[in-house]
Amino acid sequence: MASASTPLIITPPPLSTAAPPSTHSSKVHTLAHLIDRSKSKNHLLQIHAILIRRGLDDHPILNFKLQRRYSTVGHLHYSVSLFNITRNPNVYTWTSIIHAHTQSNLNDKALSYYFQMLTHNVQPNAFTFSSLLNGITLQPTKAIHCHVIKFGLCSDSYVATGLVDGYARGGDVFSAEKLFDKMPERSLVSLTTMLTCYTKHGKLREARSLFDEMEVGGSDRDVVCWNVMIDGYASNGFPNESLLLFRKMLVEKVRPNEITLVAVLSSCGQLGTLDSGRWVHSYIENEKNGLGVEVRVGTALVDMYCKCASLEDARKVFEKIDGKDVVAWNSMIMGCAVNGFSEEAFELFHEMYGMRVKPSYVTFIALLTACGHSGLVKKGWEIFNLMKSEYEMEPSIEHYGCMVNLLGRAGCLQEAYDLVRSMKIDPDPVLWGTLLWACKLHNNISLGEEIAEFLMSNDLASSGTYVLLSNIYAVAGNWVGAARVRSLMKDNGIEKEPGCSIVEVNNRVHEFVAGDLRHPKSKDIYFMLEEMNGWLKGNGYSPKTDVVLLDIGEEQKELSLEVHSEKLALAFGLISTRPGTTIKIVKNLRVCLDCHTVMKMISTITGRKIVMRDQNRFHHFDTGSCSCGDFW
Repeated sequence: MASASTPLIITPPPLSTAAPPSTHSSKVHTLAHLIDRSKSKNHLLQIHAILIRRGLDDHPILNFKLQRRYSTVGHLHYSVSLFNITRNPNVYTWTSIIHAHTQSNLNDKALSYYFQMLTHNVQPNAFTFSSLLNGITLQPTKAIHCHVIKFGLCSDSYVATGLVDGYARGGDVFSAEKLFDKMPERSLVSLTTMLTCYTKHGKLREARSLFDEMEVGGSDRDVVCWNVMIDGYASNGFPNESLLLFRKMLVEKVRPNEITLVAVLSSCGQLGTLDSGRWVHSYIENEKNGLGVEVRVGTALVDMYCKCASLEDARKVFEKIDGKDVVAWNSMIMGCAVNGFSEEAFELFHEMYGMRVKPSYVTFIALLTACGHSGLVKKGWEIFNLMKSEYEMEPSIEHYGCMVNLLGRAGCLQEAYDLVRSMKIDPDPVLWGTLLWACKLHNNISLGEEIAEFLMSNDLASSGTYVLLSNIYAVAGNWVGAARVRSLMKDNGIEKEPGCSIVEVNNRVHEFVAGDLRHPKSKDIYFMLEEMNGWLKGNGYSPKTDVVLLDIGEEQKELSLEVHSEKLALAFGLISTRPGTTIKIVKNLRVCLDCHTVMKMISTITGRKIVMRDQNRFHHFDTGSCSCGDFW
């Protein structure tokens, strides 16, 4: 067969006016076979010309195949033209044109053809509904469900699966579950569809139960099922469970594919588990596994290494990616930004520009993030205006959030407030929370109160809103105001997110909360804490008790500071790793000033590098200084 770029010369069957029926049937079969094998518009046009010359352009089978094939090679308008001249189209012809439109994401047009089909008194079959249900929204799914019942096709497994998928995509998990439970036979496709429904809507307990039932029930769980469950954990903030399931997948000798690896690398990045990420990288590069570092997997590796604070490894992978797309560039730029290497982020952007890769909205979020972590207000405004003037992109809520964060950190509170008030789109609670945090940072009580009252009165307040307002009062010594806010939190059932820190040692993740005593090595950890306190005091350390926003005595504040989760993680890292080893900690909240000071001092005292990823950025502690320049 010639390539798509090489003209295909088709020699038509010899013309004979007296050809017997068997010969005619053979010619039709040959032409039908040619249509099915064709992979380009030009090939199909040549065949179409032969049909017209032989008077076969009205042949129902050939016409149907040609119509279907045109849409397959991306020329839907040819399919439509053929359909429009088809006399008395049957259910298969109608279904073909419906399927062609749903495959092109033209679902409204597909529905229009379906209703035309009904007006022509052509009764749909199971294939019609299966095609129609591919990608439609919730309301059309409900309408089609009524027609499925009317035409008695509820028992068809393909149609039932399509309905489950339609309800799941529309967010109606209850209806999807109800239909699924009524299915007389569950195929692997229907089981995977319901599994996807559960994971997509955060019902991980139900998803895992169904996943485990598939094993007990004898269903052969293919790689797609494993991917749905592994990615479900990764996407819903349960990276540990994702990695555990991946290990089980390998034990059961199910071969992972690119989708599996992207999800697993995402989990490694969330946890900051560099050793696990490196193992996955070596698994990918092992020729026996038949995998490779193409763009998507390469980008996932870059993202993972950046989130594990290993910029050198990230850059090595990035340089080897062939055909880097904008997503790959964005990952590397953002990695530099959150690790505090702003200049490198800007250099990458200029390199990307030179490679004629068009930036996306995410590119500008990454660049503005770089400005925010370095306090580059002027540069931030330049980039914010550049996306509008040169690239004609209207800033999204995320871009405004970056600018508010940049201005707020730099102390330009009024400028940040004015920007929020001038936005063409409604600011969300996250953006208001960013501004509220800036008020706390710079002790602007009046503006903080104004923002908090606005959020609470408009039912936009989150738990963070209350915590920040309480902290603003506490910083100002207004313990009555702080107590009032905490009382409101209790009355409304709002709980503060507890701080926790994790550290990876020997491919195992260890998690700590403040004052934690659950770890098997707690006794050794607290002995190390005492030793650390001795080192610190011997080097002139003075606890930053003003960060303890509780109305308690100084001694109690000092005791509270000593058992912060990141200090417990650091102590465990010191007793569990060899001298000179870099200790990497991940914290879910912003690191406090006292812990930041302690990390700097311990890096000098022990001669160790300490890398911490908090809620907003990376901190690389080395010989008494931090990569953030004490600006975070």
